[in-house]
Amino acid sequence: MSEDKEKSESGARIYRYDDVEPKGFEAPSGEPSTDEIADHIEKHIGKVEMVFHELISDKIHLDLYWVKATEERPFHTLVTSGMSDIPMNAPEGAEDATHAELCICLPPEWKLSEEEFEKEENYWPLRWLKQLARFPHEYSTWLWWGHTIPNGDPAQPFTPDTELCCMLLLPPLMLGEEFNELKLENKTINFFALYPLYKEEMDFKMKKGVEALFDGFDEIEMTEILDINRPNTVKEG
Repeated sequence: MSEDKEKSESGARIYRYDDVEPKGFEAPSGEPSTDEIADHIEKHIGKVEMVFHELISDKIHLDLYWVKATEERPFHTLVTSGMSDIPMNAPEGAEDATHAELCICLPPEWKLSEEEFEKEENYWPLRWLKQLARFPHEYSTWLWWGHTIPNGDPAQPFTPDTELCCMLLLPPLMLGEEFNELKLENKTINFFALYPLYKEEMDFKMKKGVEALFDGFDEIEMTEILDINRPNTVKEG
């Protein structure tokens, strides 16, 4: 990671990793909170339908918990478990921002089976959950509220059937505030949802700050439930 403290027009710190090799393979370590996270998910979201277990784990053992869509919650929810096993390398002044897990919500018609996962248009949200959960530990960095991560440089659409090309981390809206934080004896885990963005939205955020996006999000009543065809809240020009 570059040591230069590059900043966006909004004044936010920009971290670049194109000149850094990720760490080599390391056996999982840290302090797993598997049972506590599972209990937290079932208490605040619903019954866990399935756990997508990792067969080979690098640095952390990362599982994905799937809460199936119901009439009460008409969307699937996927939550990581394992990202918080190891503290992230948060900068000075953010020492409390060291443990996090991620989630994403998918529409009820989304295909969630091992067979359908062979198609990238079905699997990419899970791929990004796993990639981002491991990212801080591979590059000795951190991910937190308001951070954006593009799909390449320049950012490319996640799949051919959408123009969405960047992930924004924010607290989830649909899961209830009590879900957002899990306080344990040895750490506090914060849960962030992945909100896919268009390139214009990412650029606008870099210029004006993440809060500048919120009015546009409110206009289209945007939540963390993925809609690959949602309106772009920032118009070019």
